[in-house]
Amino acid sequence: MTQYAFYFDSARCTGCKSCQVACKENYHLPTDNLYRRVYDYAGGSWEPTEAGHYAPNGVFHYFISMACNHCENPACVANCPTGAMQKDPETGIVWTDHETCIGCATCVGVCPYNAPQLHADLGYSIKCDMCKDEVANNQKPYCVMACPMRALDWGDVDKLRAKYGEGNIEIEPLPMNTTNPTTIINPHKDAQPTGQGTGAVVSFEYEL
Repeated sequence: MTQYAFYFDSARCTGCKSCQVACKENYHLPTDNLYRRVYDYAGGSWEPTEAGHYAPNGVFHYFISMACNHCENPACVANCPTGAMQKDPETGIVWTDHETCIGCATCVGVCPYNAPQLHADLGYSIKCDMCKDEVANNQKPYCVMACPMRALDWGDVDKLRAKYGEGNIEIEPLPMNTTNPTTIINPHKDAQPTGQGTGAVVSFEYEL
């Protein structure tokens, strides 16, 4: 079995959101749905000095681009009552059978990465399927192709790890690893460990 995966280099990402836009445009997603999200994580403050200027006090800022992680042990698949959430045995891609989905949103509630979302108008769950139709035609996912900084890559997870290393998925604002995500992240130099962060996600809501 091949396990396809995403690689993301937070050190290269400028937060331009080309990946997010390319995905949303190609899949004609409704206003309140995103398959890929670019999180803008920042913290610290600027403190006044005696000279009347401002100096940084622990200031940091980095971006995390995340879609479905196509986990080794996906919670959405394990908890779906109808079998609509599936992990392809040949590619490792986690996808949704819309004809089987009843729109119960169980997958939405159990995914620690908020990958599945309920399409309110169509009445079923939708999520990143790693552009499986493009992949079947020997193409890369839209988000990877759109990134101008080449902060995103895609391929067989073993080959990605051989090329980039194991990475670290447990950085803010991401949760603790409970599902063995296949995504490999090269953290930004200022990245904070999950659960120990002092910053916050900023300027996200307006992008929906």
